[in-house]
Amino acid sequence: MNKDSKIYIAGHRGLVGSAILENLRKRGYTNFLLRSHAELDLTDQQAVNHFFAEEKPEYVFLAAAHVGGIMANNTYRGDFIYINLMIQNHVIHASYINNVKKLLFLGSTCIYPKEAPQPMPEDCLLTSPLEYTNEPYAIAKIAGIKMCESYNLQYKTNYISIMPTNLYGPNDNFNLETSHVLPAMVRKIHLAKCLSLGDWKGVRQDLQKRPVEGIHGESSENEIRNLLAKYGIFPDKVVLWGTGSPMREFLWSEDMADASVFIMEKINFTDLTEGKKEIRNTHINIGTGKDLSIKELSGLIQTITGFGGQIFFDADKPDGTMKKLTDVSKLHALGWHHQIEIKEGIERIYNWYLNNINI
Repeated sequence: MNKDSKIYIAGHRGLVGSAILENLRKRGYTNFLLRSHAELDLTDQQAVNHFFAEEKPEYVFLAAAHVGGIMANNTYRGDFIYINLMIQNHVIHASYINNVKKLLFLGSTCIYPKEAPQPMPEDCLLTSPLEYTNEPYAIAKIAGIKMCESYNLQYKTNYISIMPTNLYGPNDNFNLETSHVLPAMVRKIHLAKCLSLGDWKGVRQDLQKRPVEGIHGESSENEIRNLLAKYGIFPDKVVLWGTGSPMREFLWSEDMADASVFIMEKINFTDLTEGKKEIRNTHINIGTGKDLSIKELSGLIQTITGFGGQIFFDADKPDGTMKKLTDVSKLHALGWHHQIEIKEGIERIYNWYLNNINI
């Protein structure tokens, strides 16, 4: 890429896309095509085709996706497979039709089997059944990998797929109904801390910024208490889903963005196919290669937020996959390593959250 190359970032306002945009700007790139969902609905094939034909992007970061935590994935199964397939199909095909030079497709390590070997190498894809709760989303992302590989083989395009581990960082989703485990935990424990201190101004600021089920900062104290109790948030305790024993790996979103731009600048599809008789599993895991239990994570967040209550786990709720650690040997061999460790990352995300409650 040249510094003035025309770059389209699909999903530039989200956790992933915003971090990629900021990384590119810091590296001196200046020519961006940016469209919000209101300006361009990526599930609308005609709109996507018109955008690509008019704007002719040279490079595409496909970071737009319909995402959520275990509860959202299991509840809105049709939405997760349909919306993600539509986004991917339209953007990847329009990129081919309009001669995009290179595309980076971002998926997720949930593509791997429930009983995948640990750490999970790229070659274990499609070797056994997926974890049930996020199967529709995982199948959509697997289809994206195969679409990129297939277009590369048939049309000689240069599309690369990367599979980040669990991400967290600025502009994360803190919606208690749909967020992933780390941002949800940060918000729950922060709210419990506010309740424990009698800080109703803090509680109301939080809910005014991010209402939940129609409850906002101007709702009655009783309505707010009932809502928070529903999500396991009390003055003296927080109740979290599952047993706390699953192991999870987390990557700071700005590290992920740095890896994404590194791969876009330096790695081509042909670099990932050397010596292969059958071209498959060319995607690249993006992660730290380190994990911790959900219980350990909650303890770190409790310490960093300063919540003095207790953390309980509801074992009647699902745990999801018990261990999901990425094998990052391919990524390291390409020359990239992460920088931000989990403790520093939680400190950063909590400070970001506090600074963005009352905006």
